[in-house]
Amino acid sequence: MTTRLAVLYGGQSGEHEVSRRSAASILAGLDRERYQVTEVLIGRDGGWHVDGRPMPLPLALRVLRAQDVVFPALHGPYGEDGTIASLLEWLGVPYVGNGVFASAAGMDKGVTKRLLAAEGLRVSPGVTLRPDEDLSPADRQRLGLPVFVKPARAGSSLGVVKVTDWALLPAALREAREVDPKVLVEQGARGREIDVAVLQHPDGRVQAGPPLEIRVTGAGFFDYDAKYDGGAVFQIPAPLDPATTEVLQDRAIRAFHALDCRGLLRVDFFLPTQGSAEPIVNEVNTFPGFTTASQFPQIWQQAGIGFAALLDILISGALADQGRVRSGGLPRPARAVDLV
Repeated sequence: MTTRLAVLYGGQSGEHEVSRRSAASILAGLDRERYQVTEVLIGRDGGWHVDGRPMPLPLALRVLRAQDVVFPALHGPYGEDGTIASLLEWLGVPYVGNGVFASAAGMDKGVTKRLLAAEGLRVSPGVTLRPDEDLSPADRQRLGLPVFVKPARAGSSLGVVKVTDWALLPAALREAREVDPKVLVEQGARGREIDVAVLQHPDGRVQAGPPLEIRVTGAGFFDYDAKYDGGAVFQIPAPLDPATTEVLQDRAIRAFHALDCRGLLRVDFFLPTQGSAEPIVNEVNTFPGFTTASQFPQIWQQAGIGFAALLDILISGALADQGRVRSGGLPRPARAVDLV
């Protein structure tokens, strides 16, 4: 018996094209003897398309509701931020990946930092600025240079600017606010860039993969171009001693639980080369890039879990989670919602 599976992708965020790339890899990697696949695309204009055909929203939602499971391959706002998770919860259909809270909290960098700090994890000092706020002289002195100006709720390093001169801060704030009016000004961390992937298996076991080290060529930091135009080299496993590897994996799993994650998470660290060896959590990604060339699948490939097997684990986990929810006496919303 095949499993009815919808791959949901696209969206109206600045990461629409990134989502399409992730979905293309997912669609190519699915075992078509195991899954009956439906493609659901949300266009840049907000229009919905099912298997290439435009479809009114109520009918598209009926299609999603009829699935055994949905694989949301959406990045950024209006998708990865909990929006789609809440829609699928309302429809009562199981879905791959993180729930509403973890998705929303993980998308907001300022909120993420506060939750992780409360867990005792090390994060870089920073200040969250609302649309009408500026960085105070006291905060400038406390943070020092360089700083990174980041949209608080965006991914793929969109709108991220490195500031090495305070005279350049206003322009950096304007650029970041074109992506999100809420921004984070963060102290520039120094150290090796290490990513750790966390995967939850269908039996509930949470596993951290081998650390990946990012080496950027031709760019000052791991920005959008470096991520998607071949300006970075990944080394897996990172050349680390066993004790440091164990610490990084432990901190990644602690971040997973601190955010109440489900299914998967990628945790990005800075590993100081001097002073304290305690890694700094830079960012988390509740639905990381999912092309075969992306960090998360590459890490698990190195760990012996191929791309197709990785998809199977995540999909089986979503179905198992549905079973656990029901057995725990907390059923999802009824699927008899009338969609006009």
